[in-house]
This record gives sequence, structure tokens and C-alpha cells, in this order.
Amino acid sequence: MTGVFSLLPGGQPGLLVSPVFGAEPCHGVEDLARYLAAGGYTPLTPRDRLPERIAAVALRGRGGAGFPTAVKLRAVRDAPGRPVVVANGEEGEPGSVKDRWLLRHRPHLVLDGLRLTAAMTGAARGVVYLADALAEQAVLRALAERPTDPPVDVVRTEHTYVAGEETAVVRRIDGGPALPMAKPPRPFEAGVGGAPTLVANVETLARIALIHACPDAAAAVAGAHLVTLSGPAGSGAALAEVPAGTHLKVLADLTGHGRAPAVLLGGLFGGLYGTGWTDLRLDHDRLKAVGGALGCAALHFPHPEDCPVAVAVEAAAYLAAQSARQCGVCVSGTGALARTLAAAARGGADHDPTGRLRRWSAQLPGRGACGLLDAAARVVATLLAHFPDRIDAHRDAGCHACHGEQPEDGRRFTVPVP
Repeated sequence: MTGVFSLLPGGQPGLLVSPVFGAEPCHGVEDLARYLAAGGYTPLTPRDRLPERIAAVALRGRGGAGFPTAVKLRAVRDAPGRPVVVANGEEGEPGSVKDRWLLRHRPHLVLDGLRLTAAMTGAARGVVYLADALAEQAVLRALAERPTDPPVDVVRTEHTYVAGEETAVVRRIDGGPALPMAKPPRPFEAGVGGAPTLVANVETLARIALIHACPDAAAAVAGAHLVTLSGPAGSGAALAEVPAGTHLKVLADLTGHGRAPAVLLGGLFGGLYGTGWTDLRLDHDRLKAVGGALGCAALHFPHPEDCPVAVAVEAAAYLAAQSARQCGVCVSGTGALARTLAAAARGGADHDPTGRLRRWSAQLPGRGACGLLDAAARVVATLLAHFPDRIDAHRDAGCHACHGEQPEDGRRFTVPVP
């Protein structure tokens, strides 16, 4: 594990932070002098062969999909027109804090990665896209300290689950609402202002900057993840930087959640896993092989006495409430999943709710304009797969945890930003 866990300066209880990218945790913002002293903003020369190095270490995007970064760079670079590069820090998952932490505390690292990405793609414009006021202030201060080439704008949006989806990012930067658009075209083909656009998560950009500054450590940099760990209502929360392949049980033990009956992966995108979750590893391909997803690398550990059905009900209710309400299949699909699951949890569902939930969770993925519908379907599908008898048991006996209405605001999963 990179670094050691330490309490935040100032004695703030409950949230642990490991040193991130070599920086000590701090209240304030890493200023330009400190970043330059650490080797930041070094010129990019052809001899650096940064695109080839990024490809060689197989750096993957940190926004959720885990798409190979080198492929996105080449696609935007080779598209006709002068590209735009976007640092996406909207961070819609309620259980993730890594992107806002980076923007608040290490904006120069992100801006350096954006500068390098612009150079590699030939971009004429950069944009930092965010939804957090403190992050915006930090980025604007950093830009005032060191004007960028190409010029960088800061675009702030409302914080919603779907506002960070790449076509929603493009739509908002172009002056519209932060709502997903139909694809194709994808942003790398026609994005901001019709130009080929690379939308990159801020952690991805930070890792590009560090790969450039520390080429000998490129493989370790590309293989590490910023992980947000939390328990109910943000309890026992931590932000950690860990290498790929780390057992989830190790992370749970470090934050006091080793007795959790399950883990919710990837914020709300990766599914709910019960028996055997302690054998899972922090790895895109391994999690995909068992039907999960790493997503934004946010892990939520329910309390040992929590009912997994209640966890899934709250997740489904939140996702249904966050629907952009543009796709009929998403509005009806997320609503049906959330309502049926909630009714089954209270023991009030009519004939065979499990059968309907199983059928819908298999049929709905891939039918929406963004990943929200997929997330809702995966939450339900994994609940049924890992806790197959729990819904039927709720029909036969009451469950105090599921009796009341579950909130739609995601409070169970929300983590405060350090």
C-alpha cells in the first residue's frame, strides 16, 4: 500500500487519508512553488515518448469505465479538427470523494495532466468541469498562479448522478443542461463545439502528470487506485491509494469494516456482493469476471446488522430519483425496479416479485443513454444472486430495517470530502 493511513490535520475525526501521489495530506491547496519544487510542469519533449509510456503501462481511466487511456488519446489526436480536452471532476457517485479531494488539494497536479494531454492531442482548449465550490476556488487560484497554454476554462455544473457522463459534460460546456445525449457521435468524434473532445477523469490526468514526472515509477503509478471506503452514512470513511490487486478484506479491516456482510462496489455501479466478497480483489478484469465493476473505486461496507435488501432498496430508490428522465426505458425501468424491490422488502409485493426483478435486471442493461439504468439493474441482479432467499423471507417475516420508506437522497452512501 502506498503510504500509511493518518488522521487529517486539525484533528478531524472519522476520516483517514493516505498520502496521495507523494503529497502530505493538508488543509490548504498545494501552491505553485511547492508543486514546481516537486518537479511539476516540466516541459514535454518528443524524447519523453509519453504517449508510448502511457500505453506500455496500460493506464486506464479512473472515471468508472476503466477504458484504456492511450486508446482515447489516439482517437482524439487522429480525429479531424482541433481537439478540446476536459478534466472531468463532477464526481456524481455519492460514495466517492477522490476527484473533489484532488481538485481541492492538488489542482496543479490535475492542471499539469491536462496540459500534457493537450500537448499529446494537439488540443487548442482545455476545460475543468466540476460541481464543487471549494474545488472551483482551488482551481481558479491555481490558474491565476500559472496561466496555461492552451487556455483553460472552468465550467461549474449542478451535482447530479448523471452530470459527469461524458456526453452530459459536453452538453453542459456547450451551454445546455448536464444531461446525457444519444450516441453516436461520441465526444472523441464530435464533442465541445463540434470538435473532437477528450473527457478525462481528474485522477487519470493526475496520473498522467506523475508518469511524466516519474518515468521510472510509471508502472506503479498506473497500477494504483484512489479508493473511497465507507460504512453506513459515511462512518469509518477513508481515502486510500492502493495498488491494483489488493484484497477488499484488507481495505475493510483497515477501516474497521472487516465484519461487513457485503460490499457495494464502484459507488452504486458495481453491484452488491455477499458471501465471498472478502476474496475479491481491486482489479477491473477480476471484478468484471464475477459480474461486477470497479467503477470509480468507491467501496461501501454495510454494518454487520444491516439488511442487504435495505441497502439495495436505498440504492435503487436513489438511482430512480436521479434519472435524467429523458429515456422512457430508464424512467420506467428504474422506477419499476425501485418500487417492486421496496414493496418486496416490506412484504407487500404481489405474486412473484423475485421473478420480475430477475427478468428486468437481465433485460434492461444497455438500453439507456447512460449507465444509470445499468447501475440499478446490477444492484438488483447482484442482490438476487448473492442473497437469493432474502426477498422471499421478507414476505414470510417482517424486517425492521426494511419496514419504513427508504430515502431517495443517497444519505447512506454519502461520504464527506476530506
